[in-house]
Amino acid sequence: MTTHAVPDAEVNTQTPPPENPSPDLLTPELLQAWAWHKQGLDGSLLGADAAEVFSSAGWARSVGGANPYLTLFARAGTSRDEADADVLSLKIHELPTARGCTYVLGNEDFAWGLQIGRDAAVAPFRVLARMGVDRGEITLLEEEILHALAEAGGPLDPKQLKDVLGGSVRNLGDEGKKKGAATTLPAALGLLQADGRIRRVPVNGRLDQQRYAYTIWNLQPTAMADAAARSLLMERYLGWTGGATAKQSQWFTGFTLAHTKAALAATAAVEVPTANGEVLWMLPDDVGRLAAYEPPGKEQIQLLAGTDSLVLLRRNSAELFAEEDKDRKVLGSTLALQADLPDHPIVDRGRIIGLWQYDPGNARIAHWLFDGATPAVSRRIAEVEAWIRDELGDFRSFSLDSPSSRQDRIDALDAAG
Repeated sequence: MTTHAVPDAEVNTQTPPPENPSPDLLTPELLQAWAWHKQGLDGSLLGADAAEVFSSAGWARSVGGANPYLTLFARAGTSRDEADADVLSLKIHELPTARGCTYVLGNEDFAWGLQIGRDAAVAPFRVLARMGVDRGEITLLEEEILHALAEAGGPLDPKQLKDVLGGSVRNLGDEGKKKGAATTLPAALGLLQADGRIRRVPVNGRLDQQRYAYTIWNLQPTAMADAAARSLLMERYLGWTGGATAKQSQWFTGFTLAHTKAALAATAAVEVPTANGEVLWMLPDDVGRLAAYEPPGKEQIQLLAGTDSLVLLRRNSAELFAEEDKDRKVLGSTLALQADLPDHPIVDRGRIIGLWQYDPGNARIAHWLFDGATPAVSRRIAEVEAWIRDELGDFRSFSLDSPSSRQDRIDALDAAG
């Protein structure tokens, strides 16, 4: 690594740059295990509270599915009741943040997480503006929404809000429907939520559905500049992943190339070449930790969601298959050629060793193990199966997922297994 001389006055205050591990040592197998460790899937987060899990391992993608629950159960052993209680007490909450996508965050991240997603909340208004809706109309609607929620004294769902607001919500007709903006209400709600003035609450208190109402919030904004918020997200992201390419970081953050470069510089991130020729950006402290890291020798089995942070943060599921498993197919599609997993992964120390789906009709996990089951694998499948059956009732990938929609995949996994 290239080093540069510094003036004498700075010598005692500067930390020497870390020495990169030899690229030959950074094999896909080692990096799989390293990501597993950084994600807290090795037992290091067992017993942690929900906010700590999301801060340490990454925000949990929600989309109306059960991933947030399994994220917590796999890492900390958290029950659904414990997670729901943390939602109710606002220790954790689902908010729109990076790229405008919804994630479940810990309470210390609420304000700056919303700040990161603010630009995405403004985007729908640009569509409205092209249909003759001016900013003043949306501002007035925002104020009327706040008044309606204050008068109601409790949460109102979108239908109830439309009924209360009446003609203040403009119907944008067929043109609006084609552009994804049937009325002016969603844009106003999105801007209010991005400002922390209102929040969405799940109607039945559960994270694995998408029926929401809105309530007054008045979250205090941060005093952080946008550049500082972007740098903080980059620091968190590199810590969650243990290292990522610039392209992978841009996918998750949604930053421009200029913002990405500035955020990487602000975190003092280091470029680390790997055995497969890829260059990862890593936090300086992690470079030294990776050089000294030794993968676990015994099996560590987890069943994860297809949207778990281990695979979603970098969208690199193809890198988590052993070389001999990369040609495996389900329903005619090669697994390693798909950007996102079509089924949920069964993982051992960062390597995908099988796939699963939940079959609620038979209260079981349908699975395909590439090399057959070991006692540790069978035991973990039984544990997760019992947890889903007793605490969730079903395991949906996203809001529109249903037993009937996934039956073909269940049948395919049964046949393969």
